[in-house]
Amino acid sequence: MAKFMDVHRGMQGITADQLMEAHRADLAIQEEESVHFEHAWADPESGHIYCLSEAPSAEAVQRVHERAGHRADEVHPVPLQV
Repeated sequence: MAKFMDVHRGMQGITADQLMEAHRADLAIQEEESVHFEHAWADPESGHIYCLSEAPSAEAVQRVHERAGHRADEVHPVPLQV
């Protein structure tokens, strides 16, 4: 499976508890799309959230986020890593 980094914008002021709640919502349904969310980061000041996942496609990642109630603004493949 491929790795993906997705970006959510407009989440200024997000708290650690809110980030965890959103991440848990993804985790609760990720298996239905064969996605594995590995980690999430947030910058409350800029309102950006970044999620790293392993998935069969960018579309599968987006479907999980949409169903969990927080559609990603961008989903990028990560073909190389060190």
